[in-house]
Amino acid sequence: MPYSTHLAIQIFVERLASRTKLGKEEIDTILHLPNETVTAGGDRDLVRPGEQVDHACLVVKGLVGRFGQMRDGRRQITAFYVAGHMANLQSVVFPSTAQSLQALTPVTIIKMPHYALKSAVTLFPALADAFWRECAVDACVLAQWVVNLGRKSAVGRLAHLLAELGLRLEEAGLGTKTKYRLQPTQLHLADALGLTNVHVNRVFRELRDANVVATSTDRMLDILDWDALVAIGEFDRDYLHIDTKPWKFPRIVQDDGALGSSEMTRFQGGAL
Repeated sequence: MPYSTHLAIQIFVERLASRTKLGKEEIDTILHLPNETVTAGGDRDLVRPGEQVDHACLVVKGLVGRFGQMRDGRRQITAFYVAGHMANLQSVVFPSTAQSLQALTPVTIIKMPHYALKSAVTLFPALADAFWRECAVDACVLAQWVVNLGRKSAVGRLAHLLAELGLRLEEAGLGTKTKYRLQPTQLHLADALGLTNVHVNRVFRELRDANVVATSTDRMLDILDWDALVAIGEFDRDYLHIDTKPWKFPRIVQDDGALGSSEMTRFQGGAL
């Protein structure tokens, strides 16, 4: 398994373990789930609108966007997913209404089959807790994006998104909250913020002129004044649940007992 693939799965496991107490067997189960590595070029659909899928997509490299599409082809991006994020974990329970996903940059993803994820939570109820919470965090992010689109100014929307991306890329080891490569293009940002391309350029210039951010030709973003960015975007990191601890949450699904060796063998062979 390529190191980058292993690292993405490890980041995903760390995200799960940060909110749900997981034992060695449970962690090993996720690390060794059957999977298929796929690459795709930028601006290519990974899951088309209305498509039924039999796998969930874990991002290894690049940027994936969840989107909704109008009949005239216009798109609204409703989430960004970076390395270590499972972009459509909800599809395990709703495969026929899968969220549409697009590779916004050249990407590498891991397809994890639904049957393996379902087997894992059957054998280890703590993983059901972990997956449930991961979906809940995704819903929290979507709810915050709705507030941003409905009530914030253009500069407030952009400031909030830049702060969010900084924390999420820092969590993935792809930069720091104040310095990272801005993967989405100006057009992607426009589709995520409900603005025109020209308007995004204007509010970026507003943040640069105020010495809040600086950009370079290689798409590196420097946040020069984090506190100012947070104030402009009215950003509160709590909705990302990055700072939570697993012992703060009670178990949702109770474990009825440990697996026998025969059950483990059947799971590893994909029989369950």
